[in-house]
Amino acid sequence: MIPHGQHPSSIPSLTHPLQTALLLLFLFVQCTTAQDVTYPDAEANGLSSERLSRLTEVMQEYSENQWIPGGVIQINRNGTTVYRESFGYRDRESQESMPEDAIFRIASQTKAIVSVGIMMLQEEGKLLISDRLDRYIPEFSDPVVGEPTDGDGYRLVPANRPITLRHLLTHTSGIGYGYGTTADQWEEAGIQNWYFADRNEPVLETIRRMGSLPLENHPGERYLYGYNTDILGAVIEIVSGMPLDQYLRETILNPLGMDDTHFYLPQEKVDRLAVVYHSNRERTLERAPAPGGSDGQGHYVDGPRTSFSGGAGLLSTAHDYSRFLQMLLNGGELDGVRLLSPTTLDLMTTNHIGDLFPRAGEGMGLGLYTLLDAGERGSPGYKGEFGWGGAYHSTYWVDPTNQLTVTFFTQMRRIPYSDVHGKVRALVYQSIME
Repeated sequence: MIPHGQHPSSIPSLTHPLQTALLLLFLFVQCTTAQDVTYPDAEANGLSSERLSRLTEVMQEYSENQWIPGGVIQINRNGTTVYRESFGYRDRESQESMPEDAIFRIASQTKAIVSVGIMMLQEEGKLLISDRLDRYIPEFSDPVVGEPTDGDGYRLVPANRPITLRHLLTHTSGIGYGYGTTADQWEEAGIQNWYFADRNEPVLETIRRMGSLPLENHPGERYLYGYNTDILGAVIEIVSGMPLDQYLRETILNPLGMDDTHFYLPQEKVDRLAVVYHSNRERTLERAPAPGGSDGQGHYVDGPRTSFSGGAGLLSTAHDYSRFLQMLLNGGELDGVRLLSPTTLDLMTTNHIGDLFPRAGEGMGLGLYTLLDAGERGSPGYKGEFGWGGAYHSTYWVDPTNQLTVTFFTQMRRIPYSDVHGKVRALVYQSIME
């Protein structure tokens, strides 16, 4: 085999083994490109290695251009991991590359895990999602709504119906993150941020204090993203008789082998935690402050380790979270361990709120969105897809039609512009050949 453009007569006679070895190495380098990288498990499951390499190249470009600090993407198809790549840096300042087992703050991706916990309790006959919230947390009896009046004021009126667990699962309870019409009362109560890791107060006590605060709207009348899943975490504590971290560990995380998923990081894993960055308007990266709360490195290592946020508190790896998603795709079972029945998963991935969900083509299931019409949404996917994302710019989705799960983890806050989620989605689907 002769290098391209080199005439045979110009190749020296190979009379020494070292010369032979050097030429073979030269030929290997000349003939190997990024497009030559193969993913055998991907090919065996209907994906093109050549096309998957586009995803690799684009993510490397995004890291090199400081559009993301780094990240990990894992794709599973037909129950097999067909692609897992890390990109960029865990810590840009020290030039430490992102390992595949990096640990990320997954924020609102905690919601799906806690929602599964609630549905497991329903399957055990310990609650119903139609139950009133005040059955478990009496402080939510007789809720009131802050209705705007002329000017900047508001008046308090009785809610026209009680809050149910289903309202919480679908974010239609009227409870936001404390920044709405009655923000003054939420601020005075010290409850006005989704971030709980700095709180030296058990989550149930925080939730009980929420019970006296006004709602933004009447339950069931509007989709409003907020503390709903944190409240469900408190319900789990009451019904199970365990702290939320213990309940999740014993019933979901350990059974699924999610050994790197925690509310607070064990000391021996600190060096695997990805650093948080901000993206400025020039689309370059700035290291976030430490601890800096939700906009910084956080309190997951040195914080009080007291409050377990069911809405946004967990840390995880792409490997661990992909196992959780595979369980969902399998109808509630993974490796012989069944957490939920297929009928419960069907209920979770059904739209429960009509046309109240704010994103075109999507509806709201129990703890996650569900795709109703890919054409209306305007991005690749298939009806029945479900997923969610997190405040540190992570995302995931599950596509039952293609037997596909996708986990994308990075660590960014304050992002004025980013198209990386759209790029990941487009590049995943263009790689599927059958």
